[in-house]
Amino acid sequence: MPPPTEQARDFSYQAGFHQRWKHLQDPHVRTLAWLLDAPDLLDADAPRWKGRVASLPPCDQQTRDWLEALDRNPADLHTYLALQPLTRLGRYAEKLLAWYLSRRGDLHAHGVQVRAERGETIGEFDFLLREGDGLVHWEFATKLYLLESSGHGQHADYFVGPGLADTLGAKVRKIMDQQLSLSQHPAACAQLTLPVHKAQALVKGWLFYRERTPATPEGIGISHCRGFWRPQGELGGLAADAFAVLPRLQWLAPARAVAGEAGTMEPVALACALSRHFASASAPVLVALLRREGDELLEFDRGFIVPDDWREQAAARRSMDAAS
Repeated sequence: MPPPTEQARDFSYQAGFHQRWKHLQDPHVRTLAWLLDAPDLLDADAPRWKGRVASLPPCDQQTRDWLEALDRNPADLHTYLALQPLTRLGRYAEKLLAWYLSRRGDLHAHGVQVRAERGETIGEFDFLLREGDGLVHWEFATKLYLLESSGHGQHADYFVGPGLADTLGAKVRKIMDQQLSLSQHPAACAQLTLPVHKAQALVKGWLFYRERTPATPEGIGISHCRGFWRPQGELGGLAADAFAVLPRLQWLAPARAVAGEAGTMEPVALACALSRHFASASAPVLVALLRREGDELLEFDRGFIVPDDWREQAAARRSMDAAS
């Protein structure tokens, strides 16, 4: 796969994000801005979803002003996030969204577990929002998937999580076929004080492709956030002013760094870091490609670097799941 071209850089999601949000300094506020700004992963107009895709309101001037004020004084947000240790990306994003919805005054409840009479857990409402005289149930997911093979088209089951634990197809089926029906369970009806009028999925994330210009998968939003993946053995083709290996909780918003600060590296240092990683681990590594703009380094592209046999591992895992 050839390195990114200048044209690809200029039309990336990252370029637009930096135009709108480069001035935000706090990393949690930047991630919240990404949650509110990023295109939905699912296409709300696709007939297959039957109107069950939720969307956040556009970032109007009032929201921009609120984010900028929060960036200047993020102490309350930091305290809220620190109430429980956060290591899972999905839980981190969920907490940020709960903060936003509560400040908007839309949130009725968050993380409501539904239990049967004997105490076993039936399910959990991610978000219950007020709407009229009732509630809207939102299931929320923030995911990153790699297209394992282009030889089988763009079917969602071929989009595999970097750790091979799940697929985009399995995740969406679970949400649509199981989780969105929770309000219909007798235990949920007995527990809720208001009726649920509507159940929808809000899904944000990034999809990563081996090819530079892939077709948009069926049911996926055409403007979804996207990146690339490539084996470790092809690392030498990447071109950027600097690189950064992104920790898991920094996988969502496009990266921003100050030139010369710790955490950014040149190509040789990146190659050494990845060699050390893959000598003892097989988990893919998310790398941000950075371009210098004055004293700043801004992400213009991103990609997962995977073990050289990752595609074979992904295909074997998918075959096992299909047989089970």
